[in-house]
Amino acid sequence: MSFDLKRIQNSLSARGMDGWLLTDFHHRDLMAYRILDLPVKFTSRRWFYFIPAEGEPKRLVSKVESTKLDSLVGEKRTYLSWKELHQALRDMVSGYGKIAMQYSPMNNIPYVSVVDGGTIELIRSFGVEILTSADLVQEFEAIIDEAGYQSHLEAGGLVQAIKDEAFVRIRDFLDRGEKLTEYELQQFIARRFEENGLNCMEEYPIVGVNGHPADPHFEPTAENSVAFKDGDQVLIDLWAKLDKPGAIFYDITWCGYIGKNPPADYVEVFHVVRDARKAAVNFVRERFRKKEKVFGYEVDDACRKVVVDAGYGEYFVHRTGHSIGEEVHGNGVNIDNLETMDERQLVQGICFSVEPGIYIPDKVGVRTEIDVFITLDGEVIVAGDEQEELILI
Repeated sequence: MSFDLKRIQNSLSARGMDGWLLTDFHHRDLMAYRILDLPVKFTSRRWFYFIPAEGEPKRLVSKVESTKLDSLVGEKRTYLSWKELHQALRDMVSGYGKIAMQYSPMNNIPYVSVVDGGTIELIRSFGVEILTSADLVQEFEAIIDEAGYQSHLEAGGLVQAIKDEAFVRIRDFLDRGEKLTEYELQQFIARRFEENGLNCMEEYPIVGVNGHPADPHFEPTAENSVAFKDGDQVLIDLWAKLDKPGAIFYDITWCGYIGKNPPADYVEVFHVVRDARKAAVNFVRERFRKKEKVFGYEVDDACRKVVVDAGYGEYFVHRTGHSIGEEVHGNGVNIDNLETMDERQLVQGICFSVEPGIYIPDKVGVRTEIDVFITLDGEVIVAGDEQEELILI
């Protein structure tokens, strides 16, 4: 979305914040560039942009890169020495009590906590209370407009089709008596992405059999991958977006079995994660139906309870889901009360994954993943097919 000063100031006032201080050095904070609608160009000096809840913004840039923020409105000041920088920053925030920065207490939300500790110390030394900008970042960087949502749906149709091709390819190779490895199938998926105008940002799909996906982030390589064979349990996790500016990722995981009669314990584990996934979505839908607030940590609890009650809690070793945006792991609310306690609210216009998993070391890894989008009118939608039973390959 484009930079909207008035909307930001209204949001600051509503949250009881006196201002929002955005800063960057060497592209450490790409969120700030997107929020301010700044081009990401060569940047070798620190810049600061202060948006007060009321009044004119303030720009502070190095004399070496004095035009860095010229596309933005507001009073402009330049610095050369570090002493000038410190004094200019003091003057910039003087008279303001509570200022938001890209900071998260105790690093609870590391996606947002990108301002270095020294800068936080410096601003605090001026008598300012620093608040987390996590909710602001979600509002002005993670909300997806209609064009973004349509790009998500278009990518979803292509990714789902390529997923189907991948499972069929396993059977085709086996029927011909030819060898096909996890790595070779991963590379096939990546090629199909490129052929269909999709971009996975050089983070390639996860393809694993049996105990390999018990490592949730298993990376098949030419050296560690094995060939598919009858009786294998298969997991494929794939994500991509349209290869164009502003496109939103689509991210899914499906599981299958090579044969007609999967083992009962494998079916049981899959059904547990499937039911946990459905419980999470139903929880969100019910809250929105009642027009009640819902937070990331609560959805994780609702999902995780199903896995815990089934006796597999110790094997569900990651959060339930993550924000999805122009990056596959976006900067909105995560569905998490394990790795962090994400207290951000689920709001209209966000997209996130729901992906419970059970990972029994050296034995099995099962995950089922869907993407959930909350429309601007509050409808909770799952884009694309939802896996109900194992794919029999």
